[in-house]
Order: sequence, then structure tokens, then C-alpha cells
Amino acid sequence: MQETTDRPAFGAGVDTHAHYFGTDLVRALSGVTDQRWPVLVPGSEGTGRIMLGDLLFRTVRSVLWDVDERIAELDAAGIGLQLISPVPVMLADWADETVGVACARATNDSIAAAVGRSRGRLAGLGAVPLPHVGAAVEELRRVIVELGLAGVEIGTRIAGEDLDSPKLEPFYEAAQSLGAALFVHPTDGGGGVVRRAGQPYDFGLGMTTDTAIAATALVFGGVLERFPGLRVALAHGCGTFGWAYPRLRLGAKIFDGADPARLDQLVRSVWVDSLVFDPGHLSLLTHRFGPDRVMLGTDYPFIPGQLEGARGFLASAEALDPGQAARIHADNGMAFLGAGTANG
Repeated sequence: MQETTDRPAFGAGVDTHAHYFGTDLVRALSGVTDQRWPVLVPGSEGTGRIMLGDLLFRTVRSVLWDVDERIAELDAAGIGLQLISPVPVMLADWADETVGVACARATNDSIAAAVGRSRGRLAGLGAVPLPHVGAAVEELRRVIVELGLAGVEIGTRIAGEDLDSPKLEPFYEAAQSLGAALFVHPTDGGGGVVRRAGQPYDFGLGMTTDTAIAATALVFGGVLERFPGLRVALAHGCGTFGWAYPRLRLGAKIFDGADPARLDQLVRSVWVDSLVFDPGHLSLLTHRFGPDRVMLGTDYPFIPGQLEGARGFLASAEALDPGQAARIHADNGMAFLGAGTANG
């Protein structure tokens, strides 16, 4: 039956892009002294600091680690379920295998504990030491089978390698077999991606370009063709990929003889979040990736206004019909979380 209301009838939302950093990691990883590993220092009056050695990386709010405070804000925003993932700086791709495994295991145990305390309000993505593929596959299996998390967050590049590196194929095979959700997120804040450094260039162009390059590796590098059951989402609305894709597709046809229709199918096999800051952009995302592949993402708790403004943001997207907006708010995120089952 077709909806006749002019505004979406939103139920409880599903936020698929949110980060968590547990205070339990300070003790669990006290032996990791490399200054590239972040340390959370809770402060007073609901604030804290993420430190990289003596360098302040970020000032944060206590909802980053306090599950009860987080749930109160989810209640106020009408969010029924939130998918939490590591703060990207916690993806320790710089580490040797021993340290990388220790960081990933502690991070995953911390996230699983937060999910367990949430009374069904949180789902979790973990981390894997992906430069060390054998260890990453082993930890991925533990994440899914033992900890019951939905999948893992990975970077847009892995220790300097793009996502179509042949070295990563055993990991993709395991993720497909286990039905693990993969969430692709920039790890270096957009630094070094475009020729202008600093802000707003890194945040505004670097991160979105980095994400688009990752998507290009997945689509044009053959990853999605070789692993058709892979369940993967890209942060920040897939960056600039949605805009660049027609030119990429034409180039692939001219220079490589690619089939544009097949490329379209591959593109529409991925999920993207709605974190694009302009409701007008949502029409392109639904056109490019499909109305069932765009899901709510807020980058909570780092970008003010995104969580509490999610309903209004989707409702103001004039190109979306009410059913599409409501699906982005909840149903599509649930599909991303529940689309796979382990069989390996």
C-alpha cells in the first residue's frame, strides 16, 4: 500500500557508523608502549582525551566509553540500535604481528563487553591485524564465532596496500564464508591523499577521496567480482565515488573493455552510509547504489548534531519518498547487519 503522508513515519533508527573506545583498554594494553597506539584518558565533567604519546590526538566526550550515557542519547534521538566500531586510530596497521594481535584482541573484547552491557541496544564491529593476514583470519573467526560481533572495521588502505591487493584474498574469503560485515573507514584522517595538506583539505577532500579510492579498488580491482558474497559498507557515503563513478565506468570500458552493466551490478552490491551533510546528496546515493543500500550513519560521537538531527535530515531530502527515507533510517542498516550467516 502506498504511503500518502508527506513526511516519513520513522520508527526506531539504526545507526551504522558510530565509534567506541573502552576505558578497559588502558589496563589490557599497558604493555604497548609504541606512541602510535592511542591511550584514552578520561577527565572530569564528561570529557576525556585520546593521546598518542605526549600528543593530544582528540578531545572527546564521555559517551565515547560510557554505555549508559550513550544509550540515554540514543533514546533521545529515537535510535533503537547502534553499530559501534573502533575509533579508526585504533586500527594498528603499523604494528608487528605480536602487537597487532594484542591490540585487536583487546579492542574486540572491549567492544564485545560494551555490547553485552547494552541490553540489546548496541551491535559491534571489531578489528583485525590485517597486515598479517593469517592472524587476521584467525581473529576474524573469533570475532564472529566466539564474541558474536557482526564483523570488523578495516581501513581504506592496509599498511600501504590498496584493498585489491592479492595479499588480502584469504581475508576476503574468510569474511565471505563467515558472513562477516566489513565496514571500510579512512584511518589517517585524509592525510596524504590530495596535494593540499591540513584542514579543511584533509577532512573535506582527503577522507572522501580516500574512501572513493577504496571503493574503486573493490569494484574495478576485481574484489567484488571474485567474492560475490562479500558484505561490505563504505563510510561517508562512499566519499566522492558516487560522483566519479560514471567517468570511471567509461574509462574501464574504453581502456579495459569492461562491461558497464556488470560494473553497475557490482556497485549496487555495496552499502554506504548517509553521512554526506547535505540531504540533496542522498538522491545520488540511492540512484547510484540503490535505495536499499543506503543506511543511516552519524559518526557518533564525533560530529555534533548528526545523531539528534538524523530524522530531520532524512525528512528534508526532497528527492526521497517517505518509504525510502524510513528504510534508510532503519531497515537498510538491519539488512546490512543481518544479511550474512556463517557457514565456514
